[in-house]
Amino acid sequence: MNDHVLVLGSFLLTFTTLFVGSRFLNAKLEEAGYDFSRLILIGLEPKGDTTPALSKNNMPFSSTTIGYTHFVALALALASSAFIYLKFASPKRKPVLDPKVWQEFTLREKVVVSPNTAIYRFALRHPDDVLGLPIGQHISISAEINGKEIVRSYTPTSSDDNLGHFDLLIKSYEKGNISRYVSLLKIGDKVRVRGPKGFFKYSPTLAREIGMIAGGTGITPMLQIIRAALKNPTDRTRLSLIYANVNVEDILLKKELDDLVATYPDRFSVFYVLNNPPEGWTGGVGFVTKAQIEQYLPGTANDIKLLMCGPPPMMTAMKKHLAELNYPAPRTVSKLEDQVFLF
Repeated sequence: MNDHVLVLGSFLLTFTTLFVGSRFLNAKLEEAGYDFSRLILIGLEPKGDTTPALSKNNMPFSSTTIGYTHFVALALALASSAFIYLKFASPKRKPVLDPKVWQEFTLREKVVVSPNTAIYRFALRHPDDVLGLPIGQHISISAEINGKEIVRSYTPTSSDDNLGHFDLLIKSYEKGNISRYVSLLKIGDKVRVRGPKGFFKYSPTLAREIGMIAGGTGITPMLQIIRAALKNPTDRTRLSLIYANVNVEDILLKKELDDLVATYPDRFSVFYVLNNPPEGWTGGVGFVTKAQIEQYLPGTANDIKLLMCGPPPMMTAMKKHLAELNYPAPRTVSKLEDQVFLF
């Protein structure tokens, strides 16, 4: 509301100043024997010129022309004010998320990406709404299952550049709680969401280089950071990812990751590891090893970060490898200033 008042006041003040000023200038020029329209169209004409002196009776441009000039000035002022209003003062919706309030959002679309994994697109209330999630943070989803309230955290793969919706990449498990609950949702069903949550917040100046170790759907916070960093032309952070899965079909969004490597070869690299590799596989085999971390990720330094997200047994093994490579041990609850951050 305040923005609207300021823009209206600015327009009225600007237009009044222009209108009064133009009338005053026009009167002074007529007194001096100059035609206001010819001044604009041709240039100031000296009084001593051989052209007959101009007066209200013999001016080639009548008062109608002066009125037309005022009309043009008004139109330009209106157009300029409209542009300024739309550019700077049009109402921008506040972020939808509220860390203290559970809100319901409707499932709008479901895209299956593997036999047990899908991207779930949830609609915000208005098509120009933004979720309001800082890069690197996550949301909570709540549901009542078997009489108990169950809460789990998920990182959207979308960003605030995506208006009117947010996307969740979720792998469902037969004995899973929220993951199975979401997999059974039908278009039009709703979920309860609250956030943002988390202690990690990405910025282009966070680190010179970021290494990442992800397993399965642990790719989601990494992908959110990767997309944000690479699409920013002023961000020079180098990113390297080790991504582990069981089978090749479990590699989520592999095409997008490979496309990003091809587009940004000097800034982004991926090394895949599979437990059950297909014939002809050229990536890692088995589990992520200390040697692979040493080869594909940045060494410990004050200006690097190493991010990890994946199943607990995998994270336990990774902590052991990192300790042997002299990385500082991650805290139980990681903080942004930590060199090793565990989501």
